[in-house]
Amino acid sequence: MAIVVNLDVIMARRKISLGELAKRIDITQANLSILKTGKAKAIRFSTLEAICRELKCQPADILEFKSDE
Repeated sequence: MAIVVNLDVIMARRKISLGELAKRIDITQANLSILKTGKAKAIRFSTLEAICRELKCQPADILEFKSDE
């Protein structure tokens, strides 16, 4: 089982760059990149909230559970 991060898909749909989103939500580009590539082990609710507010989406639009089966 795995959590898949679809942040890159949502960002592409909203036509926003990594640098621009990082600036708007006050997070480093490096940390946002780690999240975007699915390498993050955790995410703060405050960060998730800021991303959802800025991209006008729901957490389920960004995070998806995929079973190994």
